[in-house]
Amino acid sequence: MNRTLNDIIPPSRRRTMVEDSTGAPPPSLPPRPLSDRPSKPPRAPRSGKGFPYGTALVALIVIAGAVAALYYFSGAKVTVTPETNTSSIASDFTATAGSGDLPFEVITDSKTASQTVPSESTETANDPASGPIVISNAQPSPQTLIKNTRFQTAAGLIFRIHDAVTIPAGGSVTATAYADQGGVTYNIPPSAFTVPGLKGSAAFNQVTAKSTVAMTGGFSGTRATVSQATDQAQNATNQASLQNTLAADIKTKIPAGYVLIPGSTFVTYSPQTDTAADGGKVNVNEQGTMTAVVFPEAAIAKAIAYKVVGTYSGQEVTLPDVSTLKLVPAVNTAPVNGETTFAFNLSGTATIVWKIDTTKIAGAVAGKTRDSAQVALSGFPEVSKAVLVLRPFWATTFPQDPAKITVTTDTGVAASAK
Repeated sequence: MNRTLNDIIPPSRRRTMVEDSTGAPPPSLPPRPLSDRPSKPPRAPRSGKGFPYGTALVALIVIAGAVAALYYFSGAKVTVTPETNTSSIASDFTATAGSGDLPFEVITDSKTASQTVPSESTETANDPASGPIVISNAQPSPQTLIKNTRFQTAAGLIFRIHDAVTIPAGGSVTATAYADQGGVTYNIPPSAFTVPGLKGSAAFNQVTAKSTVAMTGGFSGTRATVSQATDQAQNATNQASLQNTLAADIKTKIPAGYVLIPGSTFVTYSPQTDTAADGGKVNVNEQGTMTAVVFPEAAIAKAIAYKVVGTYSGQEVTLPDVSTLKLVPAVNTAPVNGETTFAFNLSGTATIVWKIDTTKIAGAVAGKTRDSAQVALSGFPEVSKAVLVLRPFWATTFPQDPAKITVTTDTGVAASAK
């Protein structure tokens, strides 16, 4: 095919040639729509910076901090709910003084109350002072002291006991001592005593006594007085006051780790000599002495558990609340001096709580997986429920070192198993 000149001349040039040959402008073409024009993507302004090292560094710091925090708050914890048993009880027990599976101790407290009333007459009197003394025996065998045994102060004042007593080996008893004579001279403060009747024997230095309160009531002469009916009426008020005071004071004397069960206190009252008061009045006095039998909490808890829990086999248990129990002695008196047993009945509702040995629990789970640790703890009769926590989340076993495991009871008291 033959090609013409127009075939090789560009269109723009042909328009010019046509215009030049005719003398008229070539027909104009409509403008192309903007949408039909090729567009180029906008060029991003150059910042002049390269790779964002600062941003990357911040990200790395955040990641490292998160990992460090996971390790910082990592740990192994076991939260244990101890086994608990609440049961009714109505059983007889026998405790032994200071020893055995169920030992007991006797504590005493004495107080004097006074009511002041107008005098009704006068009397001539010669009254001896008196007060409680604690007699101790350091010998390896019991010591018996007969009625009217003398006790002497460093100043030479003589007091006597009116009843025989037996002091157990290495123990002590409380007795009332009375001055050998009347008069205020024997109203002495707390003092130490020796036993003159033992002088010359090895027991002289091993059997001693002391008073913890002042000797009172010593008087000789004429004084104001009241009738027996007035004494009795005022002493009824004294006794009510003494009951409350003694009950509060005896609680402060309970040894650490011991419990006082309702019904195990005994109160005796002893009218004291009336004394003169200002304005021609008379003090009507009465002494009250409370004796309480107390038991080690762990021992009485075990004794009760054996009675009410059929599967109990001697684990360490506690008795957190004794207020729901009532003790009735076999003989309705406090143990007498030298008595080695105390029989009683215990009734009410007892709640026994098993003790948790944190070291034992930590040792049982150390080095184990969570599932293996749960299986191990299921064999502990003292554990009712155990919640195991391992952090960080990827940890699968407890530390080999039990000291790194924290055991917490459901009471919220945490203890390291160190």
